[in-house]
Amino acid sequence: MNRARTEITDTLLDQSQAPDISALVDLTQHEIQALKTRYNLADAHTHQRQSPSQDKIVSRLPDFWYEAEENQQAYFEQRFIDAFFRLHKQPTAAAAGKTWLSYSASVSTMVAAMYLMQRKMSVGLIEPCFDNLVDLLKHMQIELSPLPEESLADPAHIYSNLKALKSDALYLVDPNNPTGFSLLQYGMEGFREVVRYCKDHGKLLMLDLCFASFALCDENIGRFDIYELLEESGVSYMALEDTGKTWPVQDAKCAMLTVSDDIKDDVYNIQTAVLLNVSPFVLHFLTQYVEDSIEDNFASVRDVITENRAMAVKAMQGTILEYVEPVVNTSVAWFRVKPADLTATALQEKLLESEVYVLPGTYFYWNDPARGERYVRLALARRPGTFACAMNRMREVLLRHEQ
Repeated sequence: MNRARTEITDTLLDQSQAPDISALVDLTQHEIQALKTRYNLADAHTHQRQSPSQDKIVSRLPDFWYEAEENQQAYFEQRFIDAFFRLHKQPTAAAAGKTWLSYSASVSTMVAAMYLMQRKMSVGLIEPCFDNLVDLLKHMQIELSPLPEESLADPAHIYSNLKALKSDALYLVDPNNPTGFSLLQYGMEGFREVVRYCKDHGKLLMLDLCFASFALCDENIGRFDIYELLEESGVSYMALEDTGKTWPVQDAKCAMLTVSDDIKDDVYNIQTAVLLNVSPFVLHFLTQYVEDSIEDNFASVRDVITENRAMAVKAMQGTILEYVEPVVNTSVAWFRVKPADLTATALQEKLLESEVYVLPGTYFYWNDPARGERYVRLALARRPGTFACAMNRMREVLLRHEQ
């Protein structure tokens, strides 16, 4: 019955007309439209199906509901935090006891932004990055300066490059969305240089680590205990982690905000003004997904992303799109638009006529949108069968455009 309903819904959406996207002002508005489109390759949320072991978790949801009624909130919070940081190899954070939970990374980012606003702090923000970081900070009247991703490309020059930054805080996304760039390619060296700069110059270091699970999926990258580095350095920091880009849990997710001791009390007072708690039921069943990834060494997450990435790269070969190799294979793929006379915006509109929705790079390059006209982003966390159909449709459109 559920399968029949899905087929009917897909048919109705397949017959809908392409929306007018010219008036949309941010990536989230594009993603909302993409949810109505036959081939949604826009948002990086998890739309793949369950693995066999995850199916067993879903079958036990009623049990988790009643179990959540029988235990205290603190019990489920601690079990989730312990499991998450155990999976992510972050024992220092697990032991610190100063991680606060919220329903999404955006909520935790808003808490961080409110702290910055209270202190009238300016921010040097990585470019490119997902634009809701930019919007949240701007809505809090925070002055932003761009930090080009290229300035972090060589550990030997990171410290000197950061000296040009006059902002009060440094905001990095690692691995970065959309490019997959990561300081983790240098082991501890890159992060150590960033931390050293922030400590020496009294900067607040802000780290968005929401795509860090994909670094764990890559045997050539992995993660070291970054919280140990942060704590031992004495730097002021905020670090944000999230489950939303990892497991297919219908957007029932949890974000974590961990901060340094010197700002802990002030940030906690903002956190409690925003939120009491995350649902114990959500925490309970999310913990099962975390434990499942510990058991299968991230296979359920890694395999579908790897398969879809390979399909995308193959489908784009010989077309007007050129694959940009990432440092970390996250759940998105970044492609360069080769023809100089074709913009990402125009290509997005052309693809949408064939019911394929991708994101142009313009919004990611928040300080210099013209640079972003050379790129498009594809989301990979999709059912492989559906993704293959999207790639076939997309390739047909691209091959009609002369290079």
